[in-house]
Amino acid sequence: MNPQNNIEERLARVEGLLAAMNRSDRYTFQRLVQILDGRNIQLGKTTGTKIGTETSQKLAFFGVTPVDQPATVSDPSGGGTQDAEARTAIIAVIDRLQELGLIA
Repeated sequence: MNPQNNIEERLARVEGLLAAMNRSDRYTFQRLVQILDGRNIQLGKTTGTKIGTETSQKLAFFGVTPVDQPATVSDPSGGGTQDAEARTAIIAVIDRLQELGLIA
């Protein structure tokens, strides 16, 4: 086997893979994706970017078990002592979690 031919074949295969990736609207990673320290992920400012496109897709942070989108948390009601300011703050937190899609 001629080593030069082997290198040329491998180079042609790599060029083909790179060309396919360049024309694609998506990339599929089958292994760990590692973002090195001090790097940023820049996102579009017009339409935005989604992480997870369905509520059944699973996601986790900081090494916990991935879960699908949790159900919503009910707004506070009832109780012996009612604190209007606390309820307003709790409702605002629930609203922000829903806005981010972290809860339904």
